[in-house]
Amino acid sequence: MLTDREIAADLEKLKAAAGELLAADSPFAITTTMIGGQEYRVFSKAPANLGEWYEFGMAAADDTFLVYLDERFSFAETITMARRLARALREKYQVRKGDRVAICARNSPEWCLAYMATTMIGAIAAPLNSWSTARELEYMVVDSGSRLIFVDSPRLKLLGDKAGKLAVVTIKPEAAGDLPEVYSLLAAREPLSDAELRDCGVAADDDATLMYTSGSTGNPKGVLSSHRAVINALFTWAFVRRVNERVYPELVEEDPPWQPAILANVPLFHVTGSHAQFLISFLAPQRKFVMMYKWDPEVALDLIERERISFFHGVPTMTWEIMQSPRFAGADLGSLRAVQSGGAPRPPEHLGLMLEKFPPAAIPGLGYGLTETNAIGAVISYRFYAARPHSTGRPTPPVTDLRIVDEAGRELGAGEIGEICIKGPTVMKGYWRQPEATAEVLRDGWFRTGDIGKLDPLGFLVILDRAKDIVIRGGENIACMEVEYAISEHPAVNEVSVYGIPDDRLGEVPAASIMLKPGRQLDTEELATFLSERLAAFKIPRKISCQYEQLPRTGTGKIAKRQLRQRACQEN
Repeated sequence: MLTDREIAADLEKLKAAAGELLAADSPFAITTTMIGGQEYRVFSKAPANLGEWYEFGMAAADDTFLVYLDERFSFAETITMARRLARALREKYQVRKGDRVAICARNSPEWCLAYMATTMIGAIAAPLNSWSTARELEYMVVDSGSRLIFVDSPRLKLLGDKAGKLAVVTIKPEAAGDLPEVYSLLAAREPLSDAELRDCGVAADDDATLMYTSGSTGNPKGVLSSHRAVINALFTWAFVRRVNERVYPELVEEDPPWQPAILANVPLFHVTGSHAQFLISFLAPQRKFVMMYKWDPEVALDLIERERISFFHGVPTMTWEIMQSPRFAGADLGSLRAVQSGGAPRPPEHLGLMLEKFPPAAIPGLGYGLTETNAIGAVISYRFYAARPHSTGRPTPPVTDLRIVDEAGRELGAGEIGEICIKGPTVMKGYWRQPEATAEVLRDGWFRTGDIGKLDPLGFLVILDRAKDIVIRGGENIACMEVEYAISEHPAVNEVSVYGIPDDRLGEVPAASIMLKPGRQLDTEELATFLSERLAAFKIPRKISCQYEQLPRTGTGKIAKRQLRQRACQEN
């Protein structure tokens, strides 16, 4: 494990490598520009819009790109189909720049084509949560003001007669009936030419995406982002990778035996799926994008072997679940070069298990970002991750700034706990049609995340909790994540979620839902004894609920803490 002195030395090497990559003649050169009245650093040589971004895929035109069940399309075939669909949107449906086009379906090639075609012509892609209830789906369709929706059969049934109020294109023929279906729109249509795409006049700061937050409280909010915001996020990840490869040449795989490939194991309506998995695959090294209909660890292991997956990337629970699979020990994981996660914290104990179980070439990593920042915030991997297992990394260079502030907005120093704020060109324009909600979180270009954390002396971010999820016990703040980490060290515990439940005297007290390992038992008294050497007494859960089944998940694979809290409150 690296010492702090060794970490500091490595950081200096990375800083020097970053400086070389930022030279004026580099593809990653940066400049400053004004966006919404604020000055930002931006990548000066990045494509102006997503239509130009997709053309990066033509560098690997004949290589396989989209893979779904028996369907396989090359980069060239995918881009051509998207341009044909873009013509259908313009000519058949009269979709124009700024119009919203909703996409509500499980992962599929058609989902990707709909997203590409929409953004190519300057319309706004509005991916809707395919796990939504009928009420939530109706709300998002109405709120977005979409004039067209791409939808699969289950979601079409949920929409019911609401679908009659807007144009509908179905995904997969069985959903169509007498409605148009994606591939039928491609027949006998020429792809839009380069000149026709230029005539659409899509500029960097034009609206590109409208992605809805999970809606843990109230209705979901639409997060509006520009083409520049999305593309600067993608360039940021590419920049970080190039810097790491300059400092650590062992990360570069010379003459790889298989095409780079990523497993699309999270929903595309989630920023992790759409950005960190799908869109980044267009940029060198162009990746094969292997889609799963829904998450299943056994299917995932099969696809890793069969498609020679090199990048496994999803929420941390997915990594844990494939490690727990009885097939894991016998699976051929030799193609893996990275096992990365985002969207939720990973208990440090999981990292130790990963380092033990995965091949040495499968570098672990963790990222922190939000829909509002287009998934940009902080990132950690390789040698740093093992040395800082409780951290989610350093702020992602070179166009993003991150700071910790107190309630008054005053910037805090190293080790001080406060709210995490992020500034950069990847931050959203604002919440769709909600200026007051936007003003609450966007101040002088800084996005107030609502997450509580601190920066250590070397600049590594440690996230302690969501501000709204902190348990306030008699005036004492308890970070749920800290308690979860401590409980996860108990040998009987498989996974855990901590939250607050009401208490007449103290306001609220911590409680926990625990998934036990097979054959193990645990009660509140035994856990309290175990935690007494790890946590202050006031942080120890007053009540625990144990089960052998996996804790419930949200549509994006995270533990459904809100559901667990509601259940515990009903039982309390």
